[in-house]
Amino acid sequence: MNDDAAPAPQVWVDADACPGPVKEILFRAGERAQVHVTLIANQWLRTPPSRFIRALQVQGGYDVADDAIVERAKAGDLVVTQDIPLAARVLANGAQAINPRGDRFTPDNIAERLSMRNFMDELRGAGVQTGGPAAFNARDRQAFANQLDRWLAARR
Repeated sequence: MNDDAAPAPQVWVDADACPGPVKEILFRAGERAQVHVTLIANQWLRTPPSRFIRALQVQGGYDVADDAIVERAKAGDLVVTQDIPLAARVLANGAQAINPRGDRFTPDNIAERLSMRNFMDELRGAGVQTGGPAAFNARDRQAFANQLDRWLAARR
């Protein structure tokens, strides 16, 4: 292997709030496609024995896991996160980002998503009950798997 070759694209997971079914999809895909999948969290995570899957535990604290992902994710990598500000940061570095429901964050939609997130934060801060996200379901799982498959196919 040429030492000058860029490392193969890999998957970085903001794992603290990632649903279990999404992690299972990532574990299977990592093995099948032989792509490195790294879960980053501020708690210990169980991962299956695999040379393609690992967990990285970081210190607790505000944005510590996010900062660790931003430091590592490079152009061509995929970041799985529900965190819109984190998605904006990795997009700025050239990585791609999707959420566990299979929604892609793109340079074209990230500003709107950040604005909506900030607006909802303001409403909650003012005491407005905004409700939470709908329960994670089979359709979300399938949408995530489809987006992951697209990324895997595009990286070949």
